[in-house]
Amino acid sequence: MEQHYKLNRLRELADNDQDFINALAQTFLEEVPADAKMLEEAVTSKNYLQTYQTAHKMKPTIDMFELGILEDLIEIQDWGKFEKRDEDVSDKLVKVLTAIEKASVEISSDFSL
Repeated sequence: MEQHYKLNRLRELADNDQDFINALAQTFLEEVPADAKMLEEAVTSKNYLQTYQTAHKMKPTIDMFELGILEDLIEIQDWGKFEKRDEDVSDKLVKVLTAIEKASVEISSDFSL
């Protein structure tokens, strides 16, 4: 349990309310993998605005579950926001997508979702 994510901040926010933590885990699984797919498509197609918006939306959840990729996600967000056409964020994207996939599998298993 909790190899690819951490619940420290979430437990603090939820005041250890397990029902609330379970609901947020469910929300993570419903939203983050779909957002990750959208982010991948946006970066791949160089849709800067969509990249920015999607990464920005994902930041609070990624931070709350402490996936360890917040800085990478911010770099992707800024790539989109500032249309950094001369930069390649594909390595950051792979790191973010891999972390989300691993965390999603683990959360699904840990919470029996």
